[in-house]
Amino acid sequence: MTKRHTRFVCQACGATQSKWMGRCPDCGEWNTLVETIVEPSPRSTLGARSPLTGENQARPLPEIPVDSFERLPLPMEEFARVLGGGIVPGSVVLIGGDPGIGKSTLLLQLASLLAQGSSPVLYVSGEESPQQIKLRAARLGISSPQLYILAETDLERILAEVERLHPCLAIVDSVQSVRLETLASAAGSISQVRECAAELMRLAKAQGVPIFIVGHVTKSGSIAGPRVLEHIVDTVLYLEGERFHAYRLLRSVKNRFGSTNEVGVFEMRDDGLVEVTNPSEAFLAERPAHATGSAVAVTMEGTRPILVEVQALVSQTTLALPRRTCNGFDLNRLLLLVAVLTKRVGLPLGDQDIFVNVVGGLRVREPAVDLAVAVAIASSFRNRPVQADLAIFGEIGLAGELRSVGQAERRLREAAKLGFSQGLLPPFKGARACDQGIRLLTARSAAEAIDLALESRHS
Repeated sequence: MTKRHTRFVCQACGATQSKWMGRCPDCGEWNTLVETIVEPSPRSTLGARSPLTGENQARPLPEIPVDSFERLPLPMEEFARVLGGGIVPGSVVLIGGDPGIGKSTLLLQLASLLAQGSSPVLYVSGEESPQQIKLRAARLGISSPQLYILAETDLERILAEVERLHPCLAIVDSVQSVRLETLASAAGSISQVRECAAELMRLAKAQGVPIFIVGHVTKSGSIAGPRVLEHIVDTVLYLEGERFHAYRLLRSVKNRFGSTNEVGVFEMRDDGLVEVTNPSEAFLAERPAHATGSAVAVTMEGTRPILVEVQALVSQTTLALPRRTCNGFDLNRLLLLVAVLTKRVGLPLGDQDIFVNVVGGLRVREPAVDLAVAVAIASSFRNRPVQADLAIFGEIGLAGELRSVGQAERRLREAAKLGFSQGLLPPFKGARACDQGIRLLTARSAAEAIDLALESRHS
């Protein structure tokens, strides 16, 4: 009989080593090797398998019924947008985010909305007692009798309760807190997280019960545990936002039943997370009038155009090496834009400290914000305000040229809806045929665009 032995398993990548090391040789992370008891694997029974019968046999694609897989409608439109229109029965959704960002609050609100129907909803917590969840529910105004609370870390008992209730939705908060008694490793270890997620996935597919799993994140912002955890589930969502800002963004990085380009916007209030149906208006609510260094950028979050305020502050430095600081914008992209403004536009920024901020805690990633950042920097440096009714978008190349970005018509339509009468952008093919009720100011270079944006009048 094979005896049990110990191995050291990396908690970041899942690699196995025969002895402890300070640094994992596979992924390079420090202090991630944890001693784990390895059970002997049973003998293979591959040759004794019986042939498949009935519904388990392979069938032609047209003969597979899909009538029972209609999406479960969600009363929360922002959440439904990210999922692709609703919850697919039998799907497993993994939700990650920084501690205190609002994951448990959002899921408790979602459970309350679904529990208003005839089917029960099961909320399983391995980190809080039922009394603590009841206090949070009372603060959120939740008192649905169809919402069942279970404080349990034993996965076998959780699975048995799901089979007994057969809820329309089951929530497990979090996957790092539950464990299988058949595994000797501690809860949150690589083997426990992987096997618990696999068991939850098997139950969801067999019973047709959608399961939402909360996952802890590492310091780098990725979900803790092996990457195989994200491969097991059907959808991976991230709840993002700054802790000191009220707005939260729900993004999808993997979705087998919908697009990964959608984003949901929420605002954290005393009574929980509230949907923001018009995020552009919310991000521009406190924009100062005629302030230098302020420009409005039109960015795309999935299929939704969002207008955000980009602020820049340029000041004479007292240091030998000027500072470049940004919040909500990529630092390497900022360094590139500063180099282009210095070389191609002629702005002497070599002895200037430059600070860039995207208002509202939003993080913008697409290159279409380049032109707005460049205009804001030039406005602060020249001490001349940008036109208040001007919406800006466009990508800047290394030669100082402006490159067109996608979905220009949708961006202009959103800007016109919010009262902007002018749009500064690179030339695009549909510019003549585009009639969005907004005046188009097109430029082919960053220098030309900056001159147009900072003019007091347009002839």
